[in-house]
Amino acid sequence: MVTPPSMTGEPLSPWLKMNGREVFRFAVCRMIELIEDAQIEVQRIGKRIDMLIPHQVNQRIIDAALESTDFPADRVMINLDRYGNTSAASVPIALDEAIGEGRAKSGDTVLLVAFGGGLTWGSALLTL
Repeated sequence: MVTPPSMTGEPLSPWLKMNGREVFRFAVCRMIELIEDAQIEVQRIGKRIDMLIPHQVNQRIIDAALESTDFPADRVMINLDRYGNTSAASVPIALDEAIGEGRAKSGDTVLLVAFGGGLTWGSALLTL
């Protein structure tokens, strides 16, 4: 039986490592796919995405995805600078803030995009 490093006082690095650059690329690529797929869906019904609310994990990820998709920055809700990464709560917090500020209103089409542990991802299109 192998004793995990955490029980022997050894560093965890032989067992678990994060490749930050790969995680960054993965997150940017998935966000681009989710935005592009949603744009196709809303165009089919003659609408547009009025507000994008991404997971507030990293401004560089959001910026890279917006640059690649040409999605207008003025239609993206960002509150990362005020709250940091609030994990799974970041999207609903940002949605609530966008509604409270009047940036998202009744009838708007909103795209929610999120990432989670284990490199999971998902999105939802809503009409408020």
